[in-house]
Amino acid sequence: MNEAAAGKKKSAPATKQGFFYRIALFFRQVLGELKKVQRPTRQELWQMFLTVIAFVAVVMVFVGLFDALFGQGTFWIFG
Repeated sequence: MNEAAAGKKKSAPATKQGFFYRIALFFRQVLGELKKVQRPTRQELWQMFLTVIAFVAVVMVFVGLFDALFGQGTFWIFG
């Protein structure tokens, strides 16, 4: 068996780069990822907007009903 398969020794780690080099590398990678972002079309954006508004409305109704239910229950219990 070779050393890698046996898991005895690993190769020496890469030398640690300087602080400013790592910051510059981070920003280069961020910009590289931002170039890959696919922006939605106007129609897709409108559809997502309406979906969010509908979801928020449903959650508002759900929370409002529970609030009214617990409010009536509290009023019934404590008078």
